[in-house]
Amino acid sequence: MKYFDTHAHYWDAAFTQNGESADQLIDALLSRDVAGIVNVGTSCETSLLAKEQAERHPGMEYAAGIHPTDAQGLTCSLEDAIDAIRALFMSPEGKRPVALGEIGLDYHYDDTDKGLQAAFFDAQLSLAEELSVPVVIHDRDAHADVFDALARHPRVTGVMHSFSGSAEMAADYAKRGWYISFSGTVSFKNARKVVEAAAVVPSDRILIETDAPYLTPHPFRGQRNHSGFLSYTNAALAAARGVSPEETAELTLENAKRLFRL
Repeated sequence: MKYFDTHAHYWDAAFTQNGESADQLIDALLSRDVAGIVNVGTSCETSLLAKEQAERHPGMEYAAGIHPTDAQGLTCSLEDAIDAIRALFMSPEGKRPVALGEIGLDYHYDDTDKGLQAAFFDAQLSLAEELSVPVVIHDRDAHADVFDALARHPRVTGVMHSFSGSAEMAADYAKRGWYISFSGTVSFKNARKVVEAAAVVPSDRILIETDAPYLTPHPFRGQRNHSGFLSYTNAALAAARGVSPEETAELTLENAKRLFRL
């Protein structure tokens, strides 16, 4: 079976600790059962790092955007940040991003600046409209506000990354043309809501991901995640849907190619 990792962060420092080489790991994964990886940026700087890594690996693509929590730490203006992300999509040299992301809202932390996050989210949704590209949505403890923001941009679609909402929400997003991606959380013993959501997503709207180096699936929870663990997420997703792992791997691979226009 071949798997497509729709969301990872191989520029993260977790992949270069103790003299390790992220490039060697990526090459090894792509030479085995990983058909493709989308390396996702979270700021102007990490989006550029994601691009540089993707250009070194034929099986890797990348996404560029400003994550909601990264937005709170930027020293540049909103306008300058948007211009920097736009430039990656317009660059005449090298690979261009296959999606705009990771963008969205994150209300998990006490110091959340909801107004600033909303401004960056709205501006990037407008940029996605301008460029006619899919988006990668981060939604953490902000389901209602994310839904409202997306409703204001009905021409934008893409993927709800590492989905954590209800089955009803998953079905609604799918009807609106969104893809729903499941990470290692679908294998967690306390993830009843995620499993219920996985069961109702239409076959042509479902994806898998790692969110590496985070959200490692059971039974490796607590270890650094990477695309080599996709088989465990795929198996848990297949079990939640009552189908075979082979069918799930094939569906999610084809869906990823369609979403990212590969």
